[in-house]
Amino acid sequence: MNSSRKIILSVAVPIPLNHLFDYLPPDNYDPQHLKTGIRIKVPFGKQSKIAVLIEVKSGDDKNTSKLKQVEAILDTEPLLSAKDIQLLNWAKQYYHHPIGDVFTSAFPTTLRKGKSSELKSIDYYLPTAEGTEVVESRLKNAPKQLALFKFLKSQPGAISSQEIALHFKLWRAPLKALIDKAYVCTSNQPVFDSTHLNITQQTPLIANAEQQTAIDSISTQLDQFAVHLLEGVTGSGKTEVYLQVIEQVLERNLQVLVLLPEITLTPQLEARFKQRFTVPIETYHSQHNENQRHAAWLKLQKGHSSILLGTRSALFTPLPRPGLIILDEEHDSSFKQQEGFRFSARDVAIVRAKVLNIPIILGSATPSLESLYNVDKKRYQLLRLPNRAGNAKPPSMSLLDIRNQSLHEGLSPPLIREIRKTLAKKQQVLLFLNRRGFAPTLICHSCGWVAQCSRCDANMVVHYKQQKLRCHHCASEQSLPRQCIACKSEELKPLGLGTERVENALHQLFPEHKSVRLDRDSTQRKGALKQHLDAINQGEVDIILGTQMLAKGHHFPNVTLVVLLDVDSGLFSIDFHAPERLAQLIIQVAGRAGRAEKKGRVIMQTRQPDHPLLNTLIHQGYQAFAQAALAERKNAQLPPYSYQALLRSLSHEKDIAFEFLLAVAELINQQTNGTLVLGPVAAPMAKRAGQFRFQLLLQHSKRKQLHQLLNWLMPEIAKLKLARKVRWSLDVDPIDLY
Repeated sequence: MNSSRKIILSVAVPIPLNHLFDYLPPDNYDPQHLKTGIRIKVPFGKQSKIAVLIEVKSGDDKNTSKLKQVEAILDTEPLLSAKDIQLLNWAKQYYHHPIGDVFTSAFPTTLRKGKSSELKSIDYYLPTAEGTEVVESRLKNAPKQLALFKFLKSQPGAISSQEIALHFKLWRAPLKALIDKAYVCTSNQPVFDSTHLNITQQTPLIANAEQQTAIDSISTQLDQFAVHLLEGVTGSGKTEVYLQVIEQVLERNLQVLVLLPEITLTPQLEARFKQRFTVPIETYHSQHNENQRHAAWLKLQKGHSSILLGTRSALFTPLPRPGLIILDEEHDSSFKQQEGFRFSARDVAIVRAKVLNIPIILGSATPSLESLYNVDKKRYQLLRLPNRAGNAKPPSMSLLDIRNQSLHEGLSPPLIREIRKTLAKKQQVLLFLNRRGFAPTLICHSCGWVAQCSRCDANMVVHYKQQKLRCHHCASEQSLPRQCIACKSEELKPLGLGTERVENALHQLFPEHKSVRLDRDSTQRKGALKQHLDAINQGEVDIILGTQMLAKGHHFPNVTLVVLLDVDSGLFSIDFHAPERLAQLIIQVAGRAGRAEKKGRVIMQTRQPDHPLLNTLIHQGYQAFAQAALAERKNAQLPPYSYQALLRSLSHEKDIAFEFLLAVAELINQQTNGTLVLGPVAAPMAKRAGQFRFQLLLQHSKRKQLHQLLNWLMPEIAKLKLARKVRWSLDVDPIDLY
C-alpha cells in the first residue's frame, strides 16, 4: 500500500445513529488481524465502546487527520462470518434501525462488554471402567457420591461441570471424592465431529404415513433453501419429524438452530433432544446467566456444539457448519421483539436460511395468516399432519352458554358438574384463564370509585394473598385499601376474575382434590415451574389452573377435560390481529386435552354462543377460520395484502408527543407515493408508566414503495427539533397496535 495512504477502520458503534464511524488502527498493529467481524474497543465521546469492524478501507492524510485511534483490537479471528454480516446488514435496512444496535444484538451481553471470546478449557467427566455394582456397594454410605456416580453412568458420554451443576446443587465435593477414588476421570472434549459417531442413542419412533411424507419431502431438499410449513394438529408428532430430519443433517456433520417461543415452558422438548442425540446440545435463553449464554454462543460459533435450542435472542448465533433452521410455534407473537431493535425472528430466520442456502421448517398447529398466505403464493411448501400420533383422538369442542346462569366465581353449575364427573374417573382437569391476580378491578359499591394506576390508563389489579394492588403494565403497586379513597366507605368489591380468585373457588368446591395454579406469580421462584409440572405428570395434582403458559408445548397425558373460562374477552378488540390470536389460543389450549389413549373434551364458557369465530372453529376447524379471516383481510386490504409500519412517540408531555407525529405526517405528505397515512392518534393505552403515547400508521399495497418512503423519511425525522424532545420508534410489520 502507498505509504501516504492510511488504513481506516469503519466500525458499527452501539448508539442510536444509523451510520458507521471511522477510526485509525492502533500503532504496531498486525494488518492480518484486521478482519471484518472482529470486535474493537474505540473511544467515543468521554467513554469507550465495544464496536464491530464492518469495513477496512484506505484514505490519505487529509481524510484521516481528525480520526481517533482504536484503543484495542479484541479478537484475532472474526466472530461473525461474511454471511452473518450480510444478514445483519439486511436486517438493518429492512427494519430501518441503527446499524450499531443491530450488530450488537448478534452477541451475548458478555461479548458486548468486551469479555474474551476464547473458550475456557472445560473439563468433562465420565465414569471409569470400574463395574457399576462394585462401586455402588462401596458407596452405599455416601449417598451424594452414589447419586452423582449413577447420573454420570446414565449419560451417553462425558459431560461438563456446567451440566452437572444443572442437576446437583452440591456437586464439587462428591465429584472430587469420586475422582480421588478413581471411579470418575476427566477428559477434554475436542471440537465435535459427528461423521464417525453414533449420532442417536435412542431408536426413532416409527413414523406414520403423514409424518413419513413430511420427513421425505424435507429430506430431498436438505442442500438448498426451502421453507417448509409443517402444520400439525396438537399431538400429531411434529417433534418426531424435527428429530428425524435433524438426524440426517447431523449425519452430514452440520449444525442445527432450533428456535422456540419460550424455552423455559418447553422442558419436555429439551429433554427429548438430549435423550435422542449424543451430540453436544446447547440452550440459550434469558433464564441462563451471562456466563452460561456466553459459553453456549461460543461453542456454536467455534463449531464445538451441533444443536442450539434457543429463544428469539439466539437467532443470530454464528454457525460455521449451518444445515437447518427450525422455528417451532411459528405463529407465536413472542418471536417479535417489541423494544429497541424491533425484528421478527420468524421473518429474519427465513432470510437467514436463504442467505445460507439451507432449509427452514416452520412448525405450528395454528399457522399465522402470513404463512398460509405465502403457501397460497407458492413461496412455502405446506406439509400437513392432520391426525394425532398413536391412538389419541382429537378432543370434542363445545360452547357453554353462561347467559342468565348464576356463576360461582366464574364457574357455571353445568361446568362444576362436568369437572366433578371427570375427577370421579381419576382424570385431570385443566382450567384456562389468561388473567393473573385475584381480580382485574377494585370498585366501591357505594360511590363507584375504581382503583386506577396513577401512571397508566389502566385499573390496578387486586392481588389478595399479598394484600396488594398492582399495575400489570408499569409494575407500580400499593397496599390494598380498607376504605374507599373517594367516600371512605368500606364497601370495596373485587370485580372480575383472576387466577388467584378462581383458585380460591376451586379449594371451596373441590376440597378433597389438589389443585395447582400456574402463572407468572406462582412460578417466579427458580425451579417452581418444573416442580409443578413434575407433580402434574406424576398424578399428584387433579386440577391445573393457569394462564397462557399452559397453552404451549406441555404434554399432560391424564388431562381429559380442558375448560376456557372466559373466551369473550378476546372477541372484541380494536386490533385486527385479535381474532387470529384468539383462534390460535383456543386451539393451542384445546390441544392439551386427550393427548393419550383417553378421549378429551374442551368446554368454552361464553356469553356469545352464536359468534361466527367460535362456531367456525368448533364445527369446521382452524383451516376454515384462517381462510375466512384471510378473505376478510383481503377485502379490507390489511396485511398480508398490504404492508405496514407504525411510528410511536412517547413523552411526559402530551402535546409534544402528538405534535412530533403531526410534523412527521406533514413530512410524509410532501411525498406522493401512494402511502396511506392514518393518524396521529392516541395509542389504545394512551398513558403508560407516566408517558403519553401516540402513533402514526403507514400502509402501502407494495412493500418496496413503503420502504422507499421509510428510507427517505428516517433521516428527515432525525432533523426535526421535536425528535430530540420525545422518545420515538419505528415498528416495521407491527403485530400490536398498542
